[in-house]
Amino acid sequence: MRDSVDPDRLPAYPLWATLPFTAMTLLIIPVYWVEYGPGNFLWFSDIALFAVAIAMWTGQRMLFSMIALGVLPLELVWTIDILTLGNLIGLAAYMFDDSYPLWLRALSLFHIPLLGVLIWSLLAQGYEPRAFWPQVFLGFTVLPLTRLLTGEEENVNWVYGLGPEAAQIIPDPWYLPAFMIALLVGVYVPTHLLLKRLAARPAASPRASARAT
Repeated sequence: MRDSVDPDRLPAYPLWATLPFTAMTLLIIPVYWVEYGPGNFLWFSDIALFAVAIAMWTGQRMLFSMIALGVLPLELVWTIDILTLGNLIGLAAYMFDDSYPLWLRALSLFHIPLLGVLIWSLLAQGYEPRAFWPQVFLGFTVLPLTRLLTGEEENVNWVYGLGPEAAQIIPDPWYLPAFMIALLVGVYVPTHLLLKRLAARPAASPRASARAT
């Protein structure tokens, strides 16, 4: 009799990790909606936060792999940037901007557990190489929508220019297409190749790993 287990859907993550992560996500949603507006949820990191919360309940390896491919390098850079007080590339510079309340800035520390869960998922479940094109499609859909629905003052996903100041080294209308190509060539392709090499084969499920410890 053939094994009916879906290899793309592994057991959900243990509740001691899933519940706090979900609670953090549910807290962030109304606060960010009020403080930043709905357009803020188009940030790749915010999309990743919601997707990971869903994947922790469902164990969907494809979803985890898409998010790891899309934001793992960015989350690593954000974490390194905050350790340099926002002086590396300015990605986390807002964390040291006193014009934002401290409690609001503290919510942005979600990047750290998000990074941790992504690494955990890769170690526990492995990387699904089929996630490449779905993630490319998602990224290339989100960026034009971000440009359409948000303003230059927010510069969500840097669609108006590089960095918090929206420095546009390539003039419109060529900037966004060039940025999308740079994202594909500079982030998605090398991350995909690296993850295929390092984490392509799934290991034990996170729940099984938790029982073993």
